[in-house]
Amino acid sequence: MSYEAFLANEPVIVTAALTGGVHGKEANPNIPETPEEIGRAAAEVEEAGASVVHLHARRPNGERSFETERFQEVDDAVRRHADDVIVQHSTGGTGAPADVRHLALRTDPPPEMASLDMGPLNRYDHLTGENTRALVDSLHAEMVERGIKPELEVFNDGHLNEVYGLLERRELADPVYATLIFGPGTLSRPRPRNLLNAIDSLPDGATFNTIGFGRHQLPFATLGILFGGHVRVGLEDNVYYRRGELAESNAQLVERVVRVADELGREIASPSQARDILGL
Repeated sequence: MSYEAFLANEPVIVTAALTGGVHGKEANPNIPETPEEIGRAAAEVEEAGASVVHLHARRPNGERSFETERFQEVDDAVRRHADDVIVQHSTGGTGAPADVRHLALRTDPPPEMASLDMGPLNRYDHLTGENTRALVDSLHAEMVERGIKPELEVFNDGHLNEVYGLLERRELADPVYATLIFGPGTLSRPRPRNLLNAIDSLPDGATFNTIGFGRHQLPFATLGILFGGHVRVGLEDNVYYRRGELAESNAQLVERVVRVADELGREIASPSQARDILGL
């Protein structure tokens, strides 16, 4: 993916990260938490232009859940409300035991995609996501077994090295799909040059998705559009619409990035087009 892809008007895939697993309604009361709320939010972002929904599960008290049954409830609600969105589960979990990280892969049917964190991660004072190579390999093996496309989450330059290491250890279906993530902690610093360097460092033939946390969501989505990639927005990554103004919904954030893409001349991928681009 490159500026040439932008000039060629290749369709841009918009992913909506609906709820996340850390902050809840205390950060923004519009964050969906129950399966029914998440299902309705999925339908709204699909209508707004998103073709992929990135999903976490929550317990009734709003805390993150790793249980297969909770993911199943969320998936069932999404499929009741939305028409054709691509379901992508999170397997990330800062501080979570390795064994529970597999549970999100075991719904019936399985998700079409799932995230795969590529290495260690610090974002909080007392919790670390270890994401050992053994865990990465075991999650990838189960994804392959269940026909799930891995979304390789790259939080820093070291994780780019781990992408190459994974390619040496295991066979990844084409195209390799990497999400380049920018923000605080051990994430890459949110600077445009760092995004360009990361794009240049991807394996040949890889396609990329772009995430900027917090106030960096919109500028990094715009950069992703300009450089021929795909974008993720949503209340998991950013609870504000603009400084001091909470976002009204995930759909509001999707609608904005769709307008940006339209002004820049990039077509928005439908779910069908997204499946073709991602090789699902």
